[in-house]
Amino acid sequence: RHTFFSIILYVSPQGWERQIVVGICAMMKKSMSKPMTQILERLCKFEYITVVIFSEDVILNEPVEQWPLCDCLISFHSKGFPLDKAVSYAKLRNPLLINDLNMQYFIQDRREVYRILREEGIDLPRYAVLNRDPDRPQECSLIESDDHVEVNGEIFQKPFVEKPVCAEDHNVYIYYPTSAGGGSQRLFRKIGSRSSVYSPESSVRKTGSYIYEEFMPTDGTDVKVYTVGPDYAHAEARKSPALDGKVERDSEGKEIRYPVMLTAMEKLVARKVCLAFKQTVCGFDLLRANGHSFVCDVNGFSFVKNSMKYYDDCAKILGNIVMRELAPQFHIPWSIPTEAEDIPIVPTTSGTMMELRCVIAVIRHGDRTPKQKMKMEVRNPMFFELFEKYGGYKTGKLKLKKPKQLQELLDIARQLLADLGQHNDCEIEEKKSKLEQLRTVLEMYGHFSGINRKVQLTYLPHGQPKTSSEEEDTQKEDPSLLLVLKWGGELTPAGRIQAEELGRAFRYMYPGGQGDYAGFPGCGLLRLHSTYRHDLKIYASDEGRVQMTAAAFAKGLLALEGELTPILVQMVKSANMNGLLDSDSDSLTGCQRRVKACLHEIMQKDSCFSEEDFRRLAPTNSPSLVNSMKVVENPVKTCDQVYTLIQSLTSQIRRKLENPESADLQLYHSETLELMLQRWSKLERDFRSKNGRYEISKIPDIYDCVKYDVQHNSSLGLEDMRELFRLSRALADIIIPQEYGINKAEKLDIAYAYCLPLVKKIQLDLQRTHEDESVNKLHPLYSRGVMSPGRHVRTRLYFTSESHVHSLLNIFRYGGLLNEGKDEQWKRAVDYLGAVSELNYMTQIVIMLYEDNNKDPSSEERFHVELHFSPGVKGCEDEENVPLGFGFRPASVGVRVSTQRDPGSLEDLSCDEPDCIALLSEPARIQRRSPLIHKCNTGSMEVRQKAKRLHLLYLCVSVAGFEGCSMVPSIHPLETLHNSLSLKQMDEFLTDVSDADIPPALSTILECQSQPSVDNYLPERVLSPAASLRCKFRRSSVVKVHCWGFLCWSW
Repeated sequence: RHTFFSIILYVSPQGWERQIVVGICAMMKKSMSKPMTQILERLCKFEYITVVIFSEDVILNEPVEQWPLCDCLISFHSKGFPLDKAVSYAKLRNPLLINDLNMQYFIQDRREVYRILREEGIDLPRYAVLNRDPDRPQECSLIESDDHVEVNGEIFQKPFVEKPVCAEDHNVYIYYPTSAGGGSQRLFRKIGSRSSVYSPESSVRKTGSYIYEEFMPTDGTDVKVYTVGPDYAHAEARKSPALDGKVERDSEGKEIRYPVMLTAMEKLVARKVCLAFKQTVCGFDLLRANGHSFVCDVNGFSFVKNSMKYYDDCAKILGNIVMRELAPQFHIPWSIPTEAEDIPIVPTTSGTMMELRCVIAVIRHGDRTPKQKMKMEVRNPMFFELFEKYGGYKTGKLKLKKPKQLQELLDIARQLLADLGQHNDCEIEEKKSKLEQLRTVLEMYGHFSGINRKVQLTYLPHGQPKTSSEEEDTQKEDPSLLLVLKWGGELTPAGRIQAEELGRAFRYMYPGGQGDYAGFPGCGLLRLHSTYRHDLKIYASDEGRVQMTAAAFAKGLLALEGELTPILVQMVKSANMNGLLDSDSDSLTGCQRRVKACLHEIMQKDSCFSEEDFRRLAPTNSPSLVNSMKVVENPVKTCDQVYTLIQSLTSQIRRKLENPESADLQLYHSETLELMLQRWSKLERDFRSKNGRYEISKIPDIYDCVKYDVQHNSSLGLEDMRELFRLSRALADIIIPQEYGINKAEKLDIAYAYCLPLVKKIQLDLQRTHEDESVNKLHPLYSRGVMSPGRHVRTRLYFTSESHVHSLLNIFRYGGLLNEGKDEQWKRAVDYLGAVSELNYMTQIVIMLYEDNNKDPSSEERFHVELHFSPGVKGCEDEENVPLGFGFRPASVGVRVSTQRDPGSLEDLSCDEPDCIALLSEPARIQRRSPLIHKCNTGSMEVRQKAKRLHLLYLCVSVAGFEGCSMVPSIHPLETLHNSLSLKQMDEFLTDVSDADIPPALSTILECQSQPSVDNYLPERVLSPAASLRCKFRRSSVVKVHCWGFLCWSW
């Protein structure tokens, strides 16, 4: 009945002296697991300890009186284990218990776990318990709404977490808000390589008892903590199962986890958990979010897998506990051994190798459907009631995006149309055609999503101002509401592919590719994640297409899988509350209104552009603008041509609709011919007014539509589409860039209005290069081959719309960063930018900061800044006229590449290059094809072949026949604008921009959005913490928040 295993049974060489017997009472799957075997082998090396494993047959079928005798018992519950019998055995024999048995009953109930944690003062996510127990009706109140639930009076906004109260039930659900696409992520115990799956179901479960808790934004990573006694805790990170549900596994099929260091506060939490649950060996889950650590689960007895150091530590600590408690009563001579602490030794930098410290990228969203907008003035009381219901009178404006709100608006439109149908003489002032369009748009797709459509209501105390004398006669001065309906502008499948592939290609900017990733280009970034040295934060404006672009990019960047909604919720930060990436058109300066008026005046001239027109419209002599004006020649005649082509286009679409063979034809992205006709007919009506004048502001919309149809609906074979594309693009190439200012002063004025907060944020991102002890770091014992394991590469990604990209580029181009007359490289860069006609989808502005650790910390040469740019997606036309840049990271004068190793290194790192990058001594070859292919996995990266040297490989693939009639255009590679800036130059430039004189109208806007700027340049990393705190800020202060995962800073 006693089962002894010679592989782990130790007998003293001095003979059969009194031994301390340690009994292992657990299910065979646990007691014979690899971690248990490894630990017990080491435990048996204690001279006076003998290990006995209780067989599963004895545990299940024999009475406890027949179980083996032991002095110390390691026993823990798992599926099928008779915990009651183990408790009885402990009462009978009274052994030393490593893990208390009675407390294991509590660990099986999440309600009890949370109660104990709360009593111990351990931080938990905000939660409420829903007990569906007839005996406790006061604890089973659940009210469910579209985007929140109310549990016993406690409201939880989506996203929130729903956990069964039974800890053995691993079916945990996370519910997402409709603004992010809705649905839920369903977690479960790992099956193969899956740990969760996305479901479109958004309703909570209606049977069973659950804990509802606030979702904690951990940015895609969880921390597992393993205690061995109150004074030891081993922490590992893993990819959160809620992110994409794919389990990351190594070459042996084990889940990939990465050791990390706990903060002092987290070590205290580990001690409290160990003592509160009386579990010497105990695992629990930590969520690091918003600068705090929260315990979300306690698992009881659990071991670290595949860590030899943990096995050594665990056996040593357990052996010492057993000997300390039992050796005196058995008169065994023993004292706790003392050892010197391990000293972490890592290789140092050498030569001219430079360490990448920061990557900042501002990126435009991907390919989208055409944006559409409809305005109508409304006076019906039902609209005013809706406006009041959602607090519109507080600010005079109201934005409706939630499904419930849009449904109420749809109900109003249906009611008014029904009244009009029954009583033609009823007093309804709203136009029937506008109400029908409102209803049609709101009924599209069959469901609501805040990403698809939105409605804005603005209170007009005296009605809408009239623009003609005829209208003035009928003008009413009663209050009204201006209803603006916006739809379209959704990220297309092609846009998702562009963003995801660009994310994959973005990895190539990061040096590295060591260890498991050796030889695979682009994997250095993934290794930065695996060693906890990548401080990543992704911002996006509140527009759905921008947020989905950011999520798709993150999916490619981090080699994630699955739906975008979970990635969006966990990885992407919305920056709309502080004006960082969003802009309010009502808050624009008078300068932009003057610019639009000037453009309107020049473009209404029915004559060829004169020399005076060229001077007025193109004072910067931008080659792309001048070329477009030459193509247009006579703006009115060109608009006439465009209008005629639009009329021809709508006629062709109508004929196709009348043809039975093509009436039901499905176009790209599920559009129908009827919808296509609607958007073109609206442009036809809006582009030319009744008096024959053209509405110049519609030219970008026309170009937007024709570009979309040429790209995605070319299979329709509509005549003259290419000519319409050519003419509208020439007009758009004049209108779009010049709407952001005609001369340099105007361009800067408008640019400040759009993106001054973003400029200040970029300055802060570059300044934050100093160390901080509270940042989560890679454990030094696992830092082999890692240069500066305590330091991070900071990545800040800002996804936004066209306005911010134009504005930021104008600031760099016209704001005085460098003198074109004195800096030849900058002159070439400015000439290149002038030749770029369009900042297309996926346009990128990238700033990279490097550090040379061999230079004096106070030297300007210590930090090195590079500025890069890509105009984004390639256009539909041939590439003959595409301007060529000078490659990515071309040579810097006087810089050599050193490959000499640090002679002081104690390790052979021949197969493990340090994480740094050398300035290239020759221009980098820009490869025009991506090496990334699908369905060819190597780890979590798809590669075609190994690369011998670092290249920036950018997406350049065309996927023919996408959704039957679409192609995915390639993206222009990054071009280096300048690669020899100092951090001091960039910091002083950004400070000058931040402190520039701005119009009074703009200063009011910026007062609440201003960010600090440093008075005098000093790289903050060389300042002491006290000195850093003494830095003075001109306008406001910044609260520094440390959060965990891929993020270390929050602003």
